[in-house]
Amino acid sequence: MRANNYQLQFITHHNDRYSYIDSARIALEGGCRWIQLRMKDASEKLLEETALAVQRMCREHGATFIIDDNVLLTKRIGANGVHLGKNDMPIAEARKILGNDYIIGSTVNTFEDITNTLHYATPDYFGCGPFRYTTTKQNLSPTLGLEGYRAIVDQMRKHNIRIPIVAIGGITKADISAIMACGVDGIALSSSILNAENPTNEMADITDIIYKNNLSKHYNYD
Repeated sequence: MRANNYQLQFITHHNDRYSYIDSARIALEGGCRWIQLRMKDASEKLLEETALAVQRMCREHGATFIIDDNVLLTKRIGANGVHLGKNDMPIAEARKILGNDYIIGSTVNTFEDITNTLHYATPDYFGCGPFRYTTTKQNLSPTLGLEGYRAIVDQMRKHNIRIPIVAIGGITKADISAIMACGVDGIALSSSILNAENPTNEMADITDIIYKNNLSKHYNYD
C-alpha cells in the first residue's frame, strides 16, 4: 500500500484537558487526515478499545489510521498500518504478517539508520527526528535541528532514495516552513497541538500551511 495523507501526521497524546481519543478527534476536526495511535504504557485491552474508537473516527473522516508498535493489533482490527521504532519488530517480519496491503513506517535518526533499514526491508515512509527535545517520547535520540534534516535529505537524494521522510519531535507551527524548506516530505505533530489555546484551530492553521502553500511535497509518490 502506498502511504497517502502522510504529509501531515498527528501522534495521539493526552494532557489534563484531553484524552487520547479527544486528541484524535481534535486533529481530525482540524483537517488532519493521518492519525497514529501511540499509547506506550496502556494495557492491551485499553489499547484495543481506544484503537477501535479512533479507527471509527478516522473512517468517518477518510483518514489514514496507524498504530504504533503493535503489529498484531494492526492486523486484528484492520488498521491501515503500523509504525515501528528501532527496538520494535523488524520491518521484514511485520511485512510477512501484514502483507503488502498495510502501511509500515520506520523510525530513523540518521542517514545510517536509513541505509541500515533498507538493507533488510523497505518501509513506506520514514519518521525522522527528533527536531528538538520533546517530553512525549522516552529514550530520545540526538536532536537534528534544521541542519540535521538538510544533511539527511541531501544524502537521500545523492543515493536516489525516494521514500517519504517525515520530520517529528517537538515541532510547532512556527517551525514548519523552515523544516519543510530542508526538503522533508511531511511533518508529524503531537503535544504542540493539545497545548495550544484552541487545538482545533491550531491544527486547521497547520493544515493550511501544509496543503495550501505546497510546502509538503518535493517528489511525486502517487
